[in-house]
Amino acid sequence: MRKPVIAGNWKMYKTLAEAKEFALQLKEQQVDGTKVDAVICAPPLFLDQLVEATKGSFVSIGAQTMHEEKEGAYTGEVSGHQLQDLGVEYVVLGHSERRQYFNETDESVNKKAKAAFENNLTPIICVGETLEQREQNETETIVSNQVMAAIEGLTEEQLIQSIIAYEPIWAIGTGKTATADDANDVCQAIRETILDGYGEEVANSVRIQYGGSVKPENIVELLSKEHIDGALVGGASLQVDSFVKLLEAGANV
Repeated sequence: MRKPVIAGNWKMYKTLAEAKEFALQLKEQQVDGTKVDAVICAPPLFLDQLVEATKGSFVSIGAQTMHEEKEGAYTGEVSGHQLQDLGVEYVVLGHSERRQYFNETDESVNKKAKAAFENNLTPIICVGETLEQREQNETETIVSNQVMAAIEGLTEEQLIQSIIAYEPIWAIGTGKTATADDANDVCQAIRETILDGYGEEVANSVRIQYGGSVKPENIVELLSKEHIDGALVGGASLQVDSFVKLLEAGANV
């Protein structure tokens, strides 16, 4: 059975004081880390202090993006090498907001995924379609193409360690959520894409999250589906109580 992974994406929210207070409160919660992986993906300013604040707990810390190069003249960027040095364990790649506002492409996501593994980081690779693409019945084609491009050249072992996050762009921050059945269908298509390229053992091992207005009210139904192994969560990860409810749902699948 695949272990659920609940990852909170804080985006550009919280001050350092708020982030540290959140971490301290979260550490005190009774969450069974053997049954669910808990990840907080925070702004880069806070990563080192969050790693320190959560040491020895069930919480892991992730970054929201990274550059594919180890170092260089890339003003404003952060490398996987630097993240690893801080003790960061996860990194989100190809989030739709990064694709839309910062020109991330399938090719750059692939380069970053490979760089993540070079630095012992677990990539959370985001894929998803626009509302227009969905209405034109292109969802599975678009998402499958994104997946194939993102994982090209990864070894079987690396792909098993990767996390794929299906985030329909039309559901992010809108309050709209794909139905659990619709989300499961796309996650199944992702798994079948991996099956075609890597075989059954790898496809059955890869964890696939759903993201898009996930909250305590809908998490149980989503996680009950065969191909949904967790959630990449925005707004509901900003408060300790709601995030803990998501983790508890994951632990009780």
